[in-house]
Amino acid sequence: MSLAAETRRAVERHPFLLTALRADIVNYSAAARFLEVDGEPDAIATALRRYADELPTYETDAREVRVRMESGIGPLEDTDGDTDALVTVGGAAFGPCGGERTAIVATGDVDTGALTDVLARLSTEEISPEAAGVADETMVLVVDRLAGANALRAVEDALERVRVR
Repeated sequence: MSLAAETRRAVERHPFLLTALRADIVNYSAAARFLEVDGEPDAIATALRRYADELPTYETDAREVRVRMESGIGPLEDTDGDTDALVTVGGAAFGPCGGERTAIVATGDVDTGALTDVLARLSTEEISPEAAGVADETMVLVVDRLAGANALRAVEDALERVRVR
């Protein structure tokens, strides 16, 4: 395998670096030292520059969505035919039940790409959703009650700048 191909494979194992290359915000020498590629750092940096030149430019777009917060969310015990569930993942369903969690519900132009960017943004805020899903132009994230307001702001902010894929 050529050094260029090995460098590309190494970059693809680190999605943040691929995003940084697309956004043209990489220190190529530092990235070459970071990657576990067998070769001279200067040659790896050159391969990174060439790869970056071939990548589409990093672009974002605002999504047309309505975001709201719903309190009193928790796990639903009996989910057989339960239409109150806001999100179900595997066998775990969450919905209104007087629980200690909050749901952030976004409706409109949402998809898995938007969910990806929202989850990344929540991660930077150190908010870890207990459940998340997207379907039929609705995205639901279940967070701790105390994180609800911060999660709402983070979701709104993320949906203003969703990566164009």
